[in-house]
Amino acid sequence: MSSRPEFSRIAPDVKLGEGVVIHGFVNLYGCSVGDGTSIGAFVEIQGGAEIGKHCKISTHTFICEGVTIEDECFIGHGVVFINDIYPAAVNPNGSRQMREDWVAIPTKVRRGASIGSGAVIMGGVTIGAHALIGAGAVVTRDVADYAIVAGVPAKVVGDIRKRKPTAAAASR
Repeated sequence: MSSRPEFSRIAPDVKLGEGVVIHGFVNLYGCSVGDGTSIGAFVEIQGGAEIGKHCKISTHTFICEGVTIEDECFIGHGVVFINDIYPAAVNPNGSRQMREDWVAIPTKVRRGASIGSGAVIMGGVTIGAHALIGAGAVVTRDVADYAIVAGVPAKVVGDIRKRKPTAAAASR
């Protein structure tokens, strides 16, 4: 059973898996969230977004239409996904831009990837399996499996398979 806290807006078209944990002040509509995923406070997940199983979506994160996050991913605090690389309020003729005037650019986060707090993920990129995105990075192009990227724009700075184990990992 999934929790549905007070002060959250969860539209009837949302598909929640078993054991989903949702904290307060969350806005979900038209999306799907897999089994065992945790969604922190002040998160918005738009229609058409897909979140896999056993993910952790930290507070203040925005996941827009067109984003697919596979299983076992970590999304840090204040991560923003972008699905329109040429945003505009009006069309060339000056009329107000409506939903049908643009197309969401798909973005994919592959299994086991981790995205640090404050990162911005541009539309159209794929973040590879088990990749690590540094806090505050701006990801403008695809990230290979196991790559560690950081900076603005994000550049490869390492390989997750070559990192030194942490004390927690060493005690397992």
